Amino acid sequence: MKKIVFFNFILCFLLMAQGVFSQEDFRKSAPKPGPAPRIELGKADQFTLKNGLKVIVVENHKLPRVSFQVFVDVPPFMEGEFTGYASMSGQLLNKGTTTRTKSQIDEAVDFIGASLSSSASGVSGSSLTKHKDKLLSIMSDVLLNPVFPQEEFDKIKKQTLSALAQAKDDPNAIASNVASVMRYGKNHPYGEVESEKTIEKITVDKCKEFYATYFKPNISYLIVTGDITAKEVKQLAPKYFGEWKQGNVSRSTFPVPQRPETTQVDFVDKTGAVQSVINVTYPVDLTPGAADAVKASVMNTLLGGYFGSRLMSNLREDKAYTYGARSTLDDDPVVGYFNAYASVRNEVTDSAVVQFLYELNRLRTGEIPDSELEMVKNVMTGSFARSLERPETVARFALNTARFNLPADYYNTYLERLSKVTKADIKAMADKYITPDKAHILIVGNKDEVAEKLIQFSPEKKVNYFDAFGNPVEQGGLVVPEGVTVQTVLSDYLTALGGADNIAKIKNVKISMSTTIQGMTMETTMYHEEPSKLSMVNAMMGNVIQQSVFDGEKGVNIQMGQKAPMEGADLEDMKVDAHLFPERFYKKLGVEAELKGMEMVEGKKAYKIVATYPSGNKKTQYFDAETSLKIREVEQKGEATVINDTGNYKEINGVKFPHSLIVTGAAPFPLTLETTDIEVNGTMDQSLFKVE
Repeated sequence: MKKIVFFNFILCFLLMAQGVFSQEDFRKSAPKPGPAPRIELGKADQFTLKNGLKVIVVENHKLPRVSFQVFVDVPPFMEGEFTGYASMSGQLLNKGTTTRTKSQIDEAVDFIGASLSSSASGVSGSSLTKHKDKLLSIMSDVLLNPVFPQEEFDKIKKQTLSALAQAKDDPNAIASNVASVMRYGKNHPYGEVESEKTIEKITVDKCKEFYATYFKPNISYLIVTGDITAKEVKQLAPKYFGEWKQGNVSRSTFPVPQRPETTQVDFVDKTGAVQSVINVTYPVDLTPGAADAVKASVMNTLLGGYFGSRLMSNLREDKAYTYGARSTLDDDPVVGYFNAYASVRNEVTDSAVVQFLYELNRLRTGEIPDSELEMVKNVMTGSFARSLERPETVARFALNTARFNLPADYYNTYLERLSKVTKADIKAMADKYITPDKAHILIVGNKDEVAEKLIQFSPEKKVNYFDAFGNPVEQGGLVVPEGVTVQTVLSDYLTALGGADNIAKIKNVKISMSTTIQGMTMETTMYHEEPSKLSMVNAMMGNVIQQSVFDGEKGVNIQMGQKAPMEGADLEDMKVDAHLFPERFYKKLGVEAELKGMEMVEGKKAYKIVATYPSGNKKTQYFDAETSLKIREVEQKGEATVINDTGNYKEINGVKFPHSLIVTGAAPFPLTLETTDIEVNGTMDQSLFKVE
């Protein structure tokens, strides 16, 4: 009996063990994927008004809200010397109509808790469903009866110019602009870049011309999503948009941009930058819904389209060159583009380019593990599934289907096509769309520290230089004349100011400046007493908001009543900067100055001097070759590059002082300070320099 019980125990143990082992074997491998599901998207009802306006309705009754968008499918066209007027026209649309002022529009929208916006592609708005008629009344008025008020135009022009001034200091904005020029050329609509020159030329009449030419219902779509029925929209659409007059809209053709014959190294100098923005880019022939579209998208996702991509794994995780390295393969009905990009430290810029090229070539020639391909497909499947949770996604799919003449089931069968992508497909897409040997390697960074290292990537062994708007900058024509040295440049500068003797007669000086920040005036007052006492006070509405005090040896920064002593490099730098025209004492103060050549600064030839302070910090200074006066100073402050542009020099007591100062990079927007008063050798309260 005992033997039978023991035998049964052993048998049960073996059976249990076998079950455990089989379960462990099961856990060692992922289950094989089943067939991709066919997605049933939310229904999109479509119809067309008599004037040609195509209407798309996607119902979603989860929340009592509804959204309307009038999308004007403006064909590509050249804006030329007025580049930017289409965008400004779009912004002006909701700034006044024949029956409402801007304030009345804003009040009406706010009263019903709605939102309303306009652009060069039309108008859009959303509200609670019960307010749909009120919202549509405002939207149709904005769309059909704009008046383009001059005063609102002037505000938008001023804001646009301010944004451009800020973008000139943003390496990523610079890279985006110049990359567009490199890919498409300036004779293509996609290669046009706004500049101060083009914006200044725009008038209200040009904005009216854009509206009159392109805002036609027969090239437009009304997309409605939310808590509304198609039956209701069939009544509302003609009521509010049926009077919109149709018209002919001409379409221009342009030469198809081509990739460069060989790799080109393109560079934009960002003096003082501690990081380089890298773009490897070129145009591609890839249209929405093309046979390659899904396969090419998988290929790009694997390369640089998600956090676990090859570029991220290499440049971020393995090399620690950057916080993020990505790639984009964009389809477009006219011409698409490829771009691989990252921001990296100066000292690893060339090494990062090596790794970009390595990954691009590896995608073309190397093996792709099954697990990597499955991971990418899973990521894309999850992303697609999450997007379907938003009703606007279904509306966007319906709009794309209509705009690009896609098959009716194009998005329903997306996951099926995604699941069928093979490693051979990836290789074919890489061969077709990844061409590191025919690309623009664009770098925005510090020329002095980076540019020469990039010559190795150019088959022609040269670097092409451009400004922030993609205009070529000739380097060879700017040669320092024989006999010009750092000593002669600084000596000529002091002479141009009035001479060392006149400067030495200044025992103290008070300089008052003012600027406007969001409609409020900020007053800045600088007090200086020889040899190196300095006090700077910033005040708004009579209240001191910030103050810096230096007594010649120690200093303190005071902000909103909170004191912080100057320490480390900040204190060491102040021991130089507290001197009036410190260039007089560079050698005595231990500042090493080096003449680095000549460059164009705002259309002026200028000598470039890099001053290295005892702290190790550097300032790059530019002196007008014609007047010898200092016109720009660039300094790196943490992550920001601060540019001080000085001008409008006026003589006070035999010495020229700049009366205008434009500071870029120290704030989210450029600061323009104008000197209102300069008092030399007056009575000065010594308590101004007291450090407590």
